[in-house]
Amino acid sequence: MSLRLQQDIKKKTFKIQDIVVIGMMAASMEVAKLALSFLPNIELVSLFIIIFTLFLGNKVFYGIFVFVILEGFLYGFGLWWIMYLYCWPILALLTKLLHKQSSIVAFALLSGTYGLFFGALCSIPYLFIGGPVMVFSNWVTGIPFDIAHCLGNIIICFILFKPLFYIMERVTKENIDASL
Repeated sequence: MSLRLQQDIKKKTFKIQDIVVIGMMAASMEVAKLALSFLPNIELVSLFIIIFTLFLGNKVFYGIFVFVILEGFLYGFGLWWIMYLYCWPILALLTKLLHKQSSIVAFALLSGTYGLFFGALCSIPYLFIGGPVMVFSNWVTGIPFDIAHCLGNIIICFILFKPLFYIMERVTKENIDASL
């Protein structure tokens, strides 16, 4: 094997620490989702994705993927599962765009706006099943849930952003490498 190929392979391999961090991200999201599953559209996953993106960078995408796979194993691989494959990474990408913000308000607005438009994002696959009318009707019927999602995300972000930020700051300060 050439030296260059060996170097490329080394760059793309995960360290044990990376695997543990990815597993902890996915487990945190799954446990939080299960703990609040009795409340319609009230969830911590959005906030966790924002916090994980701020501290762990691109590793968050691996954590999201493992979380989505877990969701599929637990609840089945239906149309909703396909939506999760792109919905959650979009939030991570939006967070990466705002990563220089230090204001809780900015991240609360991001989380709330994301919650408000989550139903619209989830309606996209219906374009291929029933056309634009089905997309629109699916989205409109879910607006009350999107409003609850928006308000829940804002409130949760205002309450938990600082404590989670502080925890991640302490944990990642010396222990976790954000590069992957």
